[in-house]
Amino acid sequence: MSDTRLVVRDLGRISYAEATQIQRETHARVLAQRDRPGAPGTPVTPVGELLLLEHDPPVITVSRRPDARAHLIATDDALARAGVEVAATDRGGDITYHGPGQLVAYPIVDLKRLGWTLHAYMRTLESCVIRACAGWGLEARRDEGATGVWIGEGDAGAKVCALGVRVQRWVTMHGLALNVTTNLEHFGLIVPCGLAGRGVTSLQQALGPACPSMDEAKGAIERELAASIDGRAA
Repeated sequence: MSDTRLVVRDLGRISYAEATQIQRETHARVLAQRDRPGAPGTPVTPVGELLLLEHDPPVITVSRRPDARAHLIATDDALARAGVEVAATDRGGDITYHGPGQLVAYPIVDLKRLGWTLHAYMRTLESCVIRACAGWGLEARRDEGATGVWIGEGDAGAKVCALGVRVQRWVTMHGLALNVTTNLEHFGLIVPCGLAGRGVTSLQQALGPACPSMDEAKGAIERELAASIDGRAA
Protein backbone atom coordinates (compact mmCIF):
# COMPACT_ATOMS: atom_id res chain seq x y z
CA MET A 1 0.00 0.00 0.00
CA SER A 2 1.35 3.44 -0.95
CA ASP A 3 1.98 5.93 1.83
CA THR A 4 -0.13 8.35 -0.19
CA ARG A 5 -3.42 6.67 0.68
CA LEU A 6 -6.21 8.92 1.90
CA VAL A 7 -8.48 8.42 4.86
CA VAL A 8 -11.94 9.45 3.62
CA ARG A 9 -14.54 10.82 6.01
CA ASP A 10 -18.08 11.63 4.95
CA LEU A 11 -19.37 14.28 7.35
CA GLY A 12 -22.81 14.61 5.77
CA ARG A 13 -24.46 17.99 6.30
CA ILE A 14 -22.57 20.13 8.77
CA SER A 15 -22.25 23.77 9.74
CA TYR A 16 -19.31 25.81 8.49
CA ALA A 17 -18.03 26.47 12.03
CA GLU A 18 -18.09 22.79 12.95
CA ALA A 19 -16.39 21.78 9.70
CA THR A 20 -13.68 24.39 10.25
CA GLN A 21 -12.90 22.96 13.69
CA ILE A 22 -12.72 19.44 12.25
CA GLN A 23 -10.36 20.71 9.55
CA ARG A 24 -8.04 22.22 12.16
CA GLU A 25 -7.98 19.01 14.17
CA THR A 26 -7.33 17.00 11.00
CA HIS A 27 -4.55 19.39 9.92
CA ALA A 28 -2.77 18.89 13.24
CA ARG A 29 -3.09 15.11 12.94
CA VAL A 30 -1.75 15.01 9.35
CA LEU A 31 1.15 17.30 10.24
CA ALA A 32 2.06 15.13 13.22
CA GLN A 33 2.23 12.09 10.93
CA ARG A 34 4.94 13.68 8.79
CA ASP A 35 7.76 12.57 11.06
CA ARG A 36 6.43 9.07 11.73
CA PRO A 37 5.50 7.54 8.36
CA GLY A 38 5.87 3.99 9.72
CA ALA A 39 8.73 1.61 10.41
CA PRO A 40 9.75 -0.98 7.80
CA GLY A 41 7.22 -3.81 7.66
CA THR A 42 4.50 -1.83 9.41
CA PRO A 43 1.47 -0.10 7.86
CA VAL A 44 2.38 3.38 6.67
CA THR A 45 0.50 6.42 7.86
CA PRO A 46 -1.82 8.13 5.38
CA VAL A 47 -0.55 11.20 3.58
CA GLY A 48 -3.79 12.96 4.44
CA GLU A 49 -7.52 12.85 4.94
CA LEU A 50 -10.38 13.78 2.63
CA LEU A 51 -13.46 15.36 4.20
CA LEU A 52 -16.63 15.20 2.09
CA LEU A 53 -19.65 17.23 3.16
CA GLU A 54 -22.42 19.72 2.45
CA HIS A 55 -22.64 22.94 4.45
CA ASP A 56 -25.94 23.41 6.24
CA PRO A 57 -27.14 25.98 7.17
CA PRO A 58 -26.22 27.84 3.96
CA VAL A 59 -23.31 30.21 4.40
CA ILE A 60 -21.41 32.91 2.54
CA THR A 61 -17.71 32.80 3.37
CA VAL A 62 -15.57 35.92 3.07
CA SER A 63 -11.79 35.68 2.83
CA ARG A 64 -9.22 38.10 4.25
CA ARG A 65 -8.67 39.68 0.83
CA PRO A 66 -9.11 43.47 1.36
CA ASP A 67 -11.97 43.96 -1.11
CA ALA A 68 -13.75 40.63 -0.52
CA ARG A 69 -16.36 42.07 1.84
CA ALA A 70 -17.42 44.56 -0.81
CA HIS A 71 -18.57 41.61 -2.94
CA LEU A 72 -21.32 40.80 -0.45
CA ILE A 73 -24.14 42.72 -2.11
CA ALA A 74 -27.16 41.43 -0.15
CA THR A 75 -28.65 43.40 2.71
CA ASP A 76 -28.98 41.88 6.17
CA ASP A 77 -32.73 41.55 5.55
CA ALA A 78 -32.16 39.69 2.28
CA LEU A 79 -29.74 37.31 3.99
CA ALA A 80 -32.22 36.67 6.79
CA ARG A 81 -35.04 35.96 4.34
CA ALA A 82 -32.82 33.52 2.45
CA GLY A 83 -31.64 31.86 5.66
CA VAL A 84 -28.01 32.39 4.71
CA GLU A 85 -25.28 33.05 7.28
CA VAL A 86 -22.04 34.99 6.74
CA ALA A 87 -18.70 33.75 8.08
CA ALA A 88 -15.09 34.87 7.88
CA THR A 89 -12.67 32.30 6.46
CA ASP A 90 -8.89 31.89 6.39
CA ARG A 91 -8.78 30.24 2.95
CA GLY A 92 -7.48 31.98 -0.14
CA GLY A 93 -9.69 33.43 -2.82
CA ASP A 94 -12.49 35.94 -2.38
CA ILE A 95 -16.14 35.38 -1.47
CA THR A 96 -18.29 32.34 -2.17
CA TYR A 97 -21.45 30.51 -1.17
CA HIS A 98 -21.90 27.05 0.35
CA GLY A 99 -25.15 25.23 0.91
CA PRO A 100 -27.09 21.99 0.59
CA GLY A 101 -26.77 20.37 -2.81
CA GLN A 102 -23.15 21.51 -3.14
CA LEU A 103 -20.42 18.92 -2.69
CA VAL A 104 -17.58 20.35 -0.62
CA ALA A 105 -14.34 18.37 -0.60
CA TYR A 106 -11.63 19.31 1.88
CA PRO A 107 -8.42 17.35 1.19
CA ILE A 108 -6.13 17.78 4.20
CA VAL A 109 -2.92 16.50 2.62
CA ASP A 110 0.80 16.85 3.19
CA LEU A 111 2.25 18.53 0.10
CA LYS A 112 5.75 18.03 1.45
CA ARG A 113 5.37 14.24 1.50
CA LEU A 114 3.77 14.34 -1.94
CA GLY A 115 6.45 16.60 -3.40
CA TRP A 116 3.79 18.96 -4.80
CA THR A 117 3.97 22.72 -5.19
CA LEU A 118 0.86 24.72 -4.38
CA HIS A 119 0.37 25.44 -8.10
CA ALA A 120 0.54 21.73 -8.95
CA TYR A 121 -1.94 20.93 -6.19
CA MET A 122 -4.46 23.52 -7.40
CA ARG A 123 -4.24 22.28 -10.97
CA THR A 124 -4.70 18.72 -9.68
CA LEU A 125 -7.93 19.68 -7.92
CA GLU A 126 -9.21 21.23 -11.15
CA SER A 127 -8.20 18.17 -13.17
CA CYS A 128 -10.02 15.84 -10.79
CA VAL A 129 -13.27 17.77 -11.24
CA ILE A 130 -12.81 17.98 -15.02
CA ARG A 131 -12.35 14.20 -15.25
CA ALA A 132 -15.35 13.57 -13.00
CA CYS A 133 -17.47 15.82 -15.22
CA ALA A 134 -16.29 13.93 -18.30
CA GLY A 135 -17.50 10.74 -16.68
CA TRP A 136 -20.97 12.27 -16.52
CA GLY A 137 -20.79 13.28 -20.19
CA LEU A 138 -20.10 16.94 -19.42
CA GLU A 139 -17.22 18.88 -20.98
CA ALA A 140 -15.63 21.12 -18.37
CA ARG A 141 -12.45 23.20 -18.54
CA ARG A 142 -10.04 25.51 -16.81
CA ASP A 143 -10.02 29.26 -17.32
CA GLU A 144 -6.53 30.75 -17.48
CA GLY A 145 -7.77 33.95 -15.88
CA ALA A 146 -9.85 32.45 -13.07
CA THR A 147 -9.21 29.52 -10.76
CA GLY A 148 -11.90 26.84 -10.76
CA VAL A 149 -13.75 24.64 -13.23
CA TRP A 150 -15.99 26.10 -15.92
CA ILE A 151 -18.62 24.97 -18.43
CA GLY A 152 -19.03 26.82 -21.73
CA GLU A 153 -16.72 28.97 -23.80
CA GLY A 154 -14.83 32.15 -22.90
CA ASP A 155 -16.37 34.82 -20.71
CA ALA A 156 -19.80 33.32 -21.44
CA GLY A 157 -18.80 30.23 -19.51
CA ALA A 158 -20.22 29.53 -16.06
CA LYS A 159 -18.36 28.22 -13.03
CA VAL A 160 -19.48 24.82 -11.78
CA CYS A 161 -16.75 24.36 -9.16
CA ALA A 162 -14.94 26.92 -7.01
CA LEU A 163 -11.54 26.39 -5.36
CA GLY A 164 -10.02 28.04 -2.32
CA VAL A 165 -7.25 26.65 -0.13
CA ARG A 166 -4.96 27.46 2.74
CA VAL A 167 -1.53 25.88 3.23
CA GLN A 168 0.16 25.91 6.61
CA ARG A 169 3.51 24.14 7.03
CA TRP A 170 2.80 22.51 3.66
CA VAL A 171 -0.38 20.81 4.84
CA THR A 172 -3.52 21.94 3.04
CA MET A 173 -6.93 23.01 4.30
CA HIS A 174 -10.20 23.90 2.51
CA GLY A 175 -10.45 22.75 -1.11
CA LEU A 176 -13.26 22.65 -3.68
CA ALA A 177 -17.01 23.23 -3.88
CA LEU A 178 -18.84 21.49 -6.74
CA ASN A 179 -22.38 22.62 -7.48
CA VAL A 180 -24.47 19.48 -7.88
CA THR A 181 -28.06 20.53 -7.11
CA THR A 182 -27.15 23.81 -5.40
CA ASN A 183 -29.70 26.63 -5.06
CA LEU A 184 -28.12 28.94 -7.62
CA GLU A 185 -30.34 31.85 -6.60
CA HIS A 186 -28.22 32.26 -3.48
CA PHE A 187 -25.22 33.22 -5.62
CA GLY A 188 -27.17 36.40 -6.39
CA LEU A 189 -26.42 37.53 -2.85
CA ILE A 190 -22.74 38.01 -3.77
CA VAL A 191 -20.35 38.69 -6.62
CA PRO A 192 -19.15 35.06 -6.78
CA CYS A 193 -15.38 34.86 -6.27
CA GLY A 194 -15.31 38.62 -6.98
CA LEU A 195 -15.76 37.97 -10.72
CA ALA A 196 -18.40 40.45 -11.86
CA GLY A 197 -20.37 39.37 -14.90
CA ARG A 198 -19.31 35.70 -14.77
CA GLY A 199 -22.01 33.08 -14.38
CA VAL A 200 -22.43 30.19 -11.96
CA THR A 201 -24.00 26.85 -12.90
CA SER A 202 -24.60 23.40 -11.46
CA LEU A 203 -24.50 19.83 -12.68
CA GLN A 204 -28.28 19.78 -12.40
CA GLN A 205 -28.62 22.82 -14.64
CA ALA A 206 -26.15 21.45 -17.18
CA LEU A 207 -27.24 17.80 -17.20
CA GLY A 208 -30.90 17.84 -16.22
CA PRO A 209 -32.18 14.32 -15.45
CA ALA A 210 -28.68 12.91 -16.04
CA CYS A 211 -27.32 14.84 -13.02
CA PRO A 212 -25.48 12.52 -10.62
CA SER A 213 -26.76 12.08 -7.09
CA MET A 214 -24.75 13.55 -4.23
CA ASP A 215 -23.46 10.08 -3.33
CA GLU A 216 -22.39 9.51 -6.95
CA ALA A 217 -20.64 12.88 -7.02
CA LYS A 218 -18.84 12.10 -3.77
CA GLY A 219 -17.70 8.74 -5.13
CA ALA A 220 -16.35 10.25 -8.34
CA ILE A 221 -14.41 13.03 -6.63
CA GLU A 222 -13.01 10.59 -4.07
CA ARG A 223 -11.82 8.23 -6.82
CA GLU A 224 -10.22 11.00 -8.86
CA LEU A 225 -8.38 12.51 -5.89
CA ALA A 226 -7.13 9.12 -4.70
CA ALA A 227 -5.95 8.23 -8.22
CA SER A 228 -4.12 11.54 -8.60
CA ILE A 229 -2.30 11.12 -5.30
CA ASP A 230 -1.37 7.51 -5.99
CA GLY A 231 -0.20 8.50 -9.48
CA ARG A 232 2.03 11.16 -8.02
CA ALA A 233 3.72 8.59 -5.80
CA ALA A 234 4.35 6.18 -8.65
